[in-house]
Amino acid sequence: MELGLSGLASGFDWRTMVDQLVDLDRIPQRRLLREQAELFDKNSTYQSLQTELGVLKGRVEYLSEGDLFDSRKVNVGNETLVEAKIDPGATLGSHSITVSQLATASNLRGTSSIGSSLSSTSDVSALTLSSAPFRNAITDGTITVDGKRVDVTASQSLQDVFDAISTATSGAVTGTYNPSTDAIQLSSTSEIVLGSANDTSNFLQEAQLFNNGTGTVSSSKALGKIQTSASLSASIFTTAVSDGGAGAGEFKINGISIAFDASTDSLENVIDRINQSQSGVLASYDAVSDRVILTNQSTGDLGVSVEDVTGNFLAATGLDAGTLSRGQNLQFTINGGETLTSYSNTADSNVTGVSGLSLTALQTGTTTVTVESDREAIEKGINDFVSQFNKVQSFIDKHTATSTNSLGSVTAGVLNGESEVESIASQLRSIVTGEISGLNASMNHLNEIGISSSGYDNNIDVSDSSLLSESLINNLDQVKSIFQNASSGVGVQMMAFLDQQIGDEGALPDKVTRLTEQSTDIDDQMARMESLVAMRKQSLIDGFVAMELAQQKINQQMSFLSAKFSGQPAQ
Repeated sequence: MELGLSGLASGFDWRTMVDQLVDLDRIPQRRLLREQAELFDKNSTYQSLQTELGVLKGRVEYLSEGDLFDSRKVNVGNETLVEAKIDPGATLGSHSITVSQLATASNLRGTSSIGSSLSSTSDVSALTLSSAPFRNAITDGTITVDGKRVDVTASQSLQDVFDAISTATSGAVTGTYNPSTDAIQLSSTSEIVLGSANDTSNFLQEAQLFNNGTGTVSSSKALGKIQTSASLSASIFTTAVSDGGAGAGEFKINGISIAFDASTDSLENVIDRINQSQSGVLASYDAVSDRVILTNQSTGDLGVSVEDVTGNFLAATGLDAGTLSRGQNLQFTINGGETLTSYSNTADSNVTGVSGLSLTALQTGTTTVTVESDREAIEKGINDFVSQFNKVQSFIDKHTATSTNSLGSVTAGVLNGESEVESIASQLRSIVTGEISGLNASMNHLNEIGISSSGYDNNIDVSDSSLLSESLINNLDQVKSIFQNASSGVGVQMMAFLDQQIGDEGALPDKVTRLTEQSTDIDDQMARMESLVAMRKQSLIDGFVAMELAQQKINQQMSFLSAKFSGQPAQ
């Protein structure tokens, strides 16, 4: 028999009675739970208030410590001519900008045709088109000479092409190569007409042969060019490239050393090395003119200095005897004043002479640039502050108020009776409605710039937006002082007050900490009480179990006696 089951021996449901007694013992715990729930609500509401005050502090900080009142906006009459940028506090005004000259970059152009000629002799019977150092590879196809089709393949020699032209024209047009000028010449007793719309080979283009209305057509420029991907020593320069014989060639551009190895580095390698250096130039190869060009990365009338140190790279590429095309400086005037000059097309305030104004010239011409206070941004900052101020006041009103329903039942807000909260509301209102000392008497209250209180609650309102706008136009410095005056400005006062309330050691964080500690204490108290309840419950159960055991024993004895008296065996 399981005596832990209530009443099996006694017939008395003592388990229910134990539960009821234990429930009575837990009444103090339930009171503590209700108290803890109230603490949770209060703590949560205090934290929410702290959050709202934090947002308000951010809005106040924007007004009192930032560059809001120095914010500017700039308008450019013709944005295709000039771009303008401004810093906070830039000098206000409208300016006529005339750009007379844009800045360009200087470049050093090496001599042209630095590659050797197609052939050193006029005999080109062994010079195949595929091996000849034309600027671009000759493509297979057809060309047209005096209306006759001529087949061209890269495997032909240059003499084969001359012979094919002669054959196609029945000997009327002959071709020769002049090694001294590195040019092909086609000759005829009558005007030569080259090409057709359906030619498929690029031979005439690569040979630089173009109609001129005569019977003699010669290449318009030297034909040979260097091989930019081959090693410098194998690139067929007119002047062979040397690195001094030890693979440690060196030259300088604008004082920056560039190393090269003639046997392993190609022109492409060296150009990449120049472009990745700190020399301040960009190198490129002009395949049409067969020359190397150095262009300054910075605009302006600036030189490019070059010097061979070991080897002759600069001499071989014609850069040491190159032509410097000087760049131009930016030249412009402001309001018809003296001509201002800048290496760059962007001129900062040190060049423009207008504090906080930078200009970037895009084209020559005249336009206007107007710098004005960004009143819209300032008004938005003020309106955002007013909105959050009222949100804080409404939050406090809601949680400190009492209400009565139709039955007369009164409900109090979570923070009702919390004097420190009501003090926050009143002190905030006092700051925004009070006089700002040290300012002109005509503008030392917020209501003098259109911000006022109704007097019926703690809220404020931009009651006269026109007055606010007018104040920002005509008295910006005074409006700034209302918020930023070092000793009594609204923003300065409110920042100090909010630091006292929500700073690291502020009143609200301290309050939240204390409420949290109270809640924790209740947890500890309820745990101790529950331990006592559990002990009492177990004691009751033990007592009733003992009673059941005693009752069981009595029942067994009664059964035995009854059996004796009745002559029946005991069960």
